[in-house]
Amino acid sequence: MSRVLITSALPYANGPIHIGHLVEHVQTDVWARFRRLMGDEVLHLCADDTHGTGIELNARKEGITPEELVARSQREHERDFAAFGINFDSYYTTNSPENQELANLIYHALKDGGHIERKSSMQMYSESLGRFLPDRWVKGTCPKCGTPDQYGDQCGNCNTTYEPADLINPVDAIEGKTPVLRETEQLYVRLADFVGELERWVPEGVPQPAVRNFVDRWMEAGLADWCISRDAPYFGFEIPGETGKYFYVWLDAPVGYIATTKQLCDARGMNWRDWWDAGSDAEIVHVIGKDIVYFHTLFWPAMLHAAGLKQPSRVQAHGFLTVAGEKMSKSRGTFIRAEVWAEHLDPSYLRFYYATKLGNGIDDMDLNLEDFVNRVNSDLVNNAVNLASRVTKFIAARFDGQVCDFETANHPLCDDVASAVDQYRALMQDWDIRGATRLIAELGDKVNTYFQEAAPWALIKTDPAAAQECCSAALHAATVLMTLLSPIVPDVAAKYADAIGVDVLGLEHTSPAWRPALVAAPDSIISRVQPAAVDAVIEASKQAPTDDAVDDTSSADLEAIKPEISFDDFSKVDLRIGKVVSASEVEGARKLLQLTVDIGREINVFAGIRQAYPDPAVLVGASVVVVANLAPRKMRFGVSEGMLLATSAADDSGLQLVQVDPSALAGWTVR
Repeated sequence: MSRVLITSALPYANGPIHIGHLVEHVQTDVWARFRRLMGDEVLHLCADDTHGTGIELNARKEGITPEELVARSQREHERDFAAFGINFDSYYTTNSPENQELANLIYHALKDGGHIERKSSMQMYSESLGRFLPDRWVKGTCPKCGTPDQYGDQCGNCNTTYEPADLINPVDAIEGKTPVLRETEQLYVRLADFVGELERWVPEGVPQPAVRNFVDRWMEAGLADWCISRDAPYFGFEIPGETGKYFYVWLDAPVGYIATTKQLCDARGMNWRDWWDAGSDAEIVHVIGKDIVYFHTLFWPAMLHAAGLKQPSRVQAHGFLTVAGEKMSKSRGTFIRAEVWAEHLDPSYLRFYYATKLGNGIDDMDLNLEDFVNRVNSDLVNNAVNLASRVTKFIAARFDGQVCDFETANHPLCDDVASAVDQYRALMQDWDIRGATRLIAELGDKVNTYFQEAAPWALIKTDPAAAQECCSAALHAATVLMTLLSPIVPDVAAKYADAIGVDVLGLEHTSPAWRPALVAAPDSIISRVQPAAVDAVIEASKQAPTDDAVDDTSSADLEAIKPEISFDDFSKVDLRIGKVVSASEVEGARKLLQLTVDIGREINVFAGIRQAYPDPAVLVGASVVVVANLAPRKMRFGVSEGMLLATSAADDSGLQLVQVDPSALAGWTVR
C-alpha cells in the first residue's frame, strides 16, 4: 500500500466557486478516489487562500471584517464542493494558527540559511488609496509579448514573470488610476541559491513535457530574487522581527498545504511530519492551473528544501475552461456558478463530462453544451447506467435476486473485462482520465452487445439455468463498469452498490469470483440530461435586467453602449442621497433585497444586490445614491419606487451599491 497526499490549488476566498474552478477540483477528486480504489492510503486536502489586499478591500466595501469575509467564503466553498461530490479529508483556511506557525518555521529556515536579504526598491503606490499595491492589484501590458490587461506578477499569455513596475501603462486594478513609484525596503529570497537543487528536482517533480519546457526556459534565463514581504496595511501574517512588514500571500498560501495536513493530523492523533519530512515515503501531489506553475515549481520546492521538508513528488498542471469555444461570460450566461448548476442539473453530469476531457496535458478544455448533452446521455446514461439497471432488474424479477457461479472460460467477455481493469489502472495512474473514460465506454458497448445477443428474456423460456448464468456474467461485467466509474461519478456508483448489497464498490468486486448475496431492482440511478435544464442554467446565469434585478446594471456586463441621450434627457434624472432605513431578503427571489430608503420621504426599492450583501443588515444606515423620480414599477413582490446606483465588482462578487461618506456632505444640498 502506498501513501499519497494530494491537493488542489487553494481557491481565493473572495468569490463564488464556478464551473472553471471545478475542472481542477473534479480532476483532483477523481484521482484521489482512484488511488483509494487501488487500496492506497490517501489524504485529499485543500483550503481557502485568505490573505492579501483583495480580501481586505472587499471586506471594507461590505462593512465587515476580513475574518468574517473569509469565514463566509469557506462555508460557501465547502457547500459547493460537497454538492459536486468533492470529498476532502480536510478543507481548511490559510488564516489559521497552524499556517502562521509553519510560515514562520519556513521563513526562519530561509533566514538562518542566509537566503534572505533586505533591498530597497521602487514599487507601485496608490496615492488615492494611500498604500503600496500588491502585484495582482496592478494591471497593464506585458513587457515581453505585448498582451494587454495582464496582472503585475505574471503574463497569462506568455507566462513571463516580472515586477509590476515592468508593465507598460500600468494602472491599479481597484480604481483604474495610474500609480506612482515610491521607494520601500523589502525582504527577498535569493532563488538563485537553489538552482542546483531545482535542477535535481524538476525532472522528477515536473513530468509533463509542456510544463517542463516552461520551467527549463525560466531556469536557463536565470532566477531573479523573490520578494516575500509587503508593507502595512495588509491582511496576512506579520513577519517575525519586522515592523510593518507582512508575508506576501504567495509565501504563506502554499504553506496552507502543510498547515491543513497538521490540522487533520492533530485531530486524528497523527504527526504531520510523517507526511512532510524530507525522508517521508509518502507521495505529495499538487494539482494546479497552468497559470501558477512558476510558484509551484520554483518558489515552493526551494522553500521546502530550505526547511528540510519533502518536495512535491509531482506537480500536475491543467488548462483553462472555455464554454462554446469562448471565455466564460456573464452576459451570455456561461459564467456559471457551482450553486446555480446544482440547482438545475445533476453534478454527476459535469463530473462525467469533465472526465471525458481531462487528459495528461495542459490544453484548454471546452464545455460544448450540445456535445455535453449527447456525450453524457450516450456514454453514461444509455451505456453503463442503462446496462446496470437492466441486468439488476432482470435478475431481481426473474431469479429472485440470485446469481449463480459461472466459468469465465465459457464467457470470453470476462477476458475483455479483466484486460480493461488493467488498462484502466495504467491510464489513471498516468493522469489520462479521458483515456480511462473512453475505455469504460468501449467496454460498456461490448457488455451491452453481449447482453443483447444473449437475450436472457428469450432464453429463460427454454433454458432458465443458461439464462441465469449469462445474467450472472453480465452482472459481473456491469459491476466492473460501475466500479471503474466510481471515482468519476461516485453518487451514480453508490446507487448501483446499494442495488447489489454493498456499502462501497471496491477492487474486490471486479473479481469474477465475487458474488452479491442478493440483487435488488434499483430506483432510477440517473436520468438523461434534458436540454431544457441546460437552458435553465444559462438563463439563471445571465446577468441582465430582470424582475430580480431591475434597478441596476453594470456597463461591464453589457455587449455595447446604449444609444446616446441628450443633455435634456439626462437633466430629467433627479439624483439624491438617501439613507437606508431597513434592508431584508425577498422571499422567493434569488437576487433581490428589499430596502426602505429615506430621501425626505421613505420609499420602497427592490435592488438586485443580494449576492454582494448576504447579510442585508450591513446596509442599514448607509448613504446611497437614489434615482428619486423614477416612475414606480409593479413587480410580483410589490412596487419599486426608485433605483439605486451600483457598480459591478471586478471579482464577480455581485453588484455593490455606490455609497457616500456622510461627512463629505456637510454643508451641501445634494440634488
